[in-house]
Amino acid sequence: MTQDRLGRRELLIGAGLGAAMLHGVSAGALSARRRQSPNETISFAGIGVGSMGGGDVDAVVAEGGKLVALCDVDFGYAAKKLQQYPDARRFKDYRVMLDEMGKDIDAVVIGTPDHTHAAIALEAIRRGKHVYCEKPLAHSIYEVRALMAAAKRHKVVTQVGNQGHSSDSIRRVCEWVWAGAIGQVHTVHAACDAFREVYSQKANLAKLDQKYDIPATLDYDLWLGPAQYRPYTPFWVHWNWRGWMPFGTGSIGDWICHVVDPAFWALDLGAPSTVRAEVTDYDPRVHGLTYPPGTKITFEFPAKKDRGPVKLVWYDGIERIPKPEGFPDDDEVPGVGAILVGDKGMIVHGSHGGGGCRLQPASLREQWTGDRAPAQKIPRVRGHHWDWLEAIRTGRQAGSNFDYGGRLTQIALIGAIAIRFPGETLKWDDRAARFTNNRAANAFVKPRFRKGWRL
Repeated sequence: MTQDRLGRRELLIGAGLGAAMLHGVSAGALSARRRQSPNETISFAGIGVGSMGGGDVDAVVAEGGKLVALCDVDFGYAAKKLQQYPDARRFKDYRVMLDEMGKDIDAVVIGTPDHTHAAIALEAIRRGKHVYCEKPLAHSIYEVRALMAAAKRHKVVTQVGNQGHSSDSIRRVCEWVWAGAIGQVHTVHAACDAFREVYSQKANLAKLDQKYDIPATLDYDLWLGPAQYRPYTPFWVHWNWRGWMPFGTGSIGDWICHVVDPAFWALDLGAPSTVRAEVTDYDPRVHGLTYPPGTKITFEFPAKKDRGPVKLVWYDGIERIPKPEGFPDDDEVPGVGAILVGDKGMIVHGSHGGGGCRLQPASLREQWTGDRAPAQKIPRVRGHHWDWLEAIRTGRQAGSNFDYGGRLTQIALIGAIAIRFPGETLKWDDRAARFTNNRAANAFVKPRFRKGWRL
């Protein structure tokens, strides 16, 4: 397999992209690539379409994209989507698809498991294809930074699949924060208590030694991709992979890009300086293949520009956000969502771009909503997939491009590493892309890729 070889230099280049390109790129930055005509059809391929990727394909088609190919390693799992689009050519190997149809494909939509995002996206970017990739952007910090650097170098239009980033509600949260509605924000509590049995696969650990036949419809070697070889079990694949460390990034990887996105944007969080994980009913020496039933992970972000330091506390599984001091009795602490705490009040919201966002206490709502709402400083967009297609047509970048979405993903991946070292405060050097006080933790910044899959 031929891929861009991305070493230490590119890793460090990726570290600096967010400062210069945090949230969008001018049309001039993409001038080296041919822009699509506003009326030109964008031909795209879907890669990994059995689950969320299939929904992304539908959304891009609905916004005017032309689907020309579908690629999935398991034609059985993807059967419904293959039947829905009978005119699209079918492939199991994305490399074969790009070899045979490269001239007919302008862009790709990637909905595969986390551990294959980077290999597929890098190959597409190297060939000059625009990329929409489901969140989290990649499975490791090294891969995220490689993608950030490659997207910039090849001047392609990218979008991470945290759909709420294109919502009106996330813009409302940002505008409240920037207008000072809740004063200086010093703490963010964020959580996801969904799909507990998926994100912690402890119950299935004892079953991994059982032998299973590989389904005839599945190319298991392609499914593994760059991950180290492990004998097939149905507990690895299709949905369950989210809870296994070699393939998924757990609840924190799946949900930070949705739940923390409003605070990340509003506060320009960047990278944390420290992270500390507390885990429930978990011993990494015993359960190290899967994630804990519950985690509480504390990130400290240094002061930046005109704001002070910010503490972000992430809760998942059986761990819940505690009621902050002054939280009204008539409101509910979100199970999936966040609370931004400032010195004048709070913003409470759900998932996917601050859904259901509201100010607390009620007196703040009277001051900052309706006719008294702050001026709209962020342009509204029609939708997340539309934003990506429109960016391709006009030569700009999409809102959650790989520079923005990559740095947001990195927070989740730093937290996922901290889970392996419960109770330890890890110090993160973002410029050097390493932990300064734990050499063992640095081994997880860049994984070992299976032979033939080096990025």
